[in-house]
Amino acid sequence: MRVALFCHDKPGALQLRKDNRAAHLAYINSTGVVEMAGPLLTPEGEMNGSLVVLDVDTLQHAQDWAAADPYALAGLFASVTLSEWKKVVG
Repeated sequence: MRVALFCHDKPGALQLRKDNRAAHLAYINSTGVVEMAGPLLTPEGEMNGSLVVLDVDTLQHAQDWAAADPYALAGLFASVTLSEWKKVVG
């Protein structure tokens, strides 16, 4: 199953994101369940959130993955929404 994570940063947390980016990317690469991912951007082009699409067996697996993300552990996100997602194009 695919699960989309929509993660919105806390206001003013760009430096926290930058400080934890290497650990976040290493986590993505090491877990083997991320199909695609990238930062959400402000109108000025600054990172202010994440969109991550996971390919996992259960919604619980996706929730566990999200909770263990270094960004989440650092307290970066104001909100995280998980939703089952069906790939139709691409």
